[in-house]
Amino acid sequence: MQVAGRAACICILFARQRRRNPRKGLHYFVYGYIIKMFIKVNEVKYVNIQEYDLMNVILEKPGMNQRELALCTGFSLGKVNHSLQVLMEKKYLNSERQLTEKALAEMEERKPQNAVILAAGYGMRMVPINVEVPKGLLEIKGEPLIERLICQLQEVGITDIDVIVGFMKEQYEYLIDKYNVNLVFNKEYVSKNNLHSLKCAARKLGNTYIVPCDIWCRKNPFSDHEWYSWYMVTDEEDERSSVRVNRKKELAVVRKGEKGNSMIGISYLLRADAENLYRRIQDYSGKKEYDQAFWETALMEKNRMAVGPREVKKEDAREINTYEQLRELDSGSDHLQSDIIQLICEVFSCREDDITEIRSLKKGMTNRSFEFCCRGSRYIMRIPGEGTDQMINRRNEYSVYAQLNAKDITDPVVYISQENGYKITEFIEGARTCDSEDPEDVKRCMRYLRKFHDLDIQVEHSFDLFGQIEYYESLWGEEPSAYRDYKDTKKKVFELKDYIDAQPRQVSLTHIDAVCDNFLMKDGRIYLIDWEYAGMQDVHVDIAMFAIYAMYDKGQIDRLIEYYFDGSVTQAVRIKIYCYIAVCGLLWSNWCEYKRICGVEFGEYSLKQYRYAKEFYRIVKKELEEGGWKHA
Repeated sequence: MQVAGRAACICILFARQRRRNPRKGLHYFVYGYIIKMFIKVNEVKYVNIQEYDLMNVILEKPGMNQRELALCTGFSLGKVNHSLQVLMEKKYLNSERQLTEKALAEMEERKPQNAVILAAGYGMRMVPINVEVPKGLLEIKGEPLIERLICQLQEVGITDIDVIVGFMKEQYEYLIDKYNVNLVFNKEYVSKNNLHSLKCAARKLGNTYIVPCDIWCRKNPFSDHEWYSWYMVTDEEDERSSVRVNRKKELAVVRKGEKGNSMIGISYLLRADAENLYRRIQDYSGKKEYDQAFWETALMEKNRMAVGPREVKKEDAREINTYEQLRELDSGSDHLQSDIIQLICEVFSCREDDITEIRSLKKGMTNRSFEFCCRGSRYIMRIPGEGTDQMINRRNEYSVYAQLNAKDITDPVVYISQENGYKITEFIEGARTCDSEDPEDVKRCMRYLRKFHDLDIQVEHSFDLFGQIEYYESLWGEEPSAYRDYKDTKKKVFELKDYIDAQPRQVSLTHIDAVCDNFLMKDGRIYLIDWEYAGMQDVHVDIAMFAIYAMYDKGQIDRLIEYYFDGSVTQAVRIKIYCYIAVCGLLWSNWCEYKRICGVEFGEYSLKQYRYAKEFYRIVKKELEEGGWKHA
């Protein structure tokens, strides 16, 4: 450190001298040469990654000559000879090229102590298999991915293993008895990414392997000795990767339009690096902008990772993220025999390998959906989400689609089941959803909604708002509401029923979930999709539903009402819609509370729905009092 300090002092003196007399080129040359010499002397104290890798080979395969070492490490013969000389100078190797006591002591200090396996996520890109099994239990050649990883860790003496679980956590329980691992539940797995999973075991980080559960490694990637911190990538280029191995053997952030090295995600962290990671995780996990961050975000320092690369061949380590990746690695995997894939084959009379380009779509509030291709055409398949069977009558939904058939209102339905709710629709290329902040979009959608309502379509079932509030509440079982004043709020909202019943209503098929995301817009056309909740009701309920999903304030709601009625609406109807906003707010708040019990959180949305119930009850009461209305 004294040498480094002296070099720094020389840099400062040289900078001052150059400012005083920039023309003295000789000074520049002399001072520059001196600095290089000091830096070179200082470098001899430290071992770099290549030298550690060379020691690894010497440890595992003693007795190799220089050419053999070059062949084994991939280094040039000159690099091997130089590194051997440096390691001897640094007292890591003796004259017989054996590790010294100093090297062995350092190896013991840096020895792996434990592992954390991240297995909490949905594995959304693994559709449709993720509906049936969590991604860590996918099997390659009959062996679950997570079991292979655990066995590889235990082969090198790592027995202290924490598995962070969340989605389908019960399916991992058997690992406790079979492998003596520790399961740690991440209660935030639904709404946050794996940075928050790692937070659950952050205090244990230090000489630790961090391992995603969906990795298949041909050879054991772990060791009973590690010299430095690293992050595993492959030699394959990947446009989705955020890092690349640069000439300095660093993991640098990729530039725009550049491809990186495929990120495997296995990492080893020494204590010092783990302490830095721990501090960043604690910092980031408290900030909302990091809710969807991967844990690797906490490894980044400016434009690179804080650890070096462990680069392997692409065939030696594979991330199993999609159905097609699984099929490519093990075409005979039992998990490829998915009931959902078999259904698609039956619907289209095709083979499994005709189904390609499977891609998960954004997880909806009620369902999961994925896009796929079959014989050159693209489709979307909907899979009902958690607790949906308790909330939606699929036979009723089926009857709605039967009524809509050939009316050119919704997206083209290829298949729908009245038993389990599986649905396949044609993919509408180039379509987008309504932007609730764009007045022109909203106007067009309200006109379309009014046009649909004017059709006065009739079905045999209804959607009873107040009955559904009671029903969703009943699904809580013994669980009380999360809101302390729920009973009082419910009582007030139910008071609004008298006013609603006293107003004229057009009762016909109502979408119920006519929110901005369910209006698809393309080339002047609009499709109103997803009719799960639809039934007979006052059509003005759809206006309220659009407003509360968009989380509009009162001014925006008034404009929305004007758009629907084209500026001609009575005050009595406006107040009735305010009533529906309060009622529907409580309805979806109760819905959110049931979904929370099922393990699905909706954050601000659920809180906002409860606020609509309370605030618009007060608005209605005020409007009625000021207008002297008869029905209070």
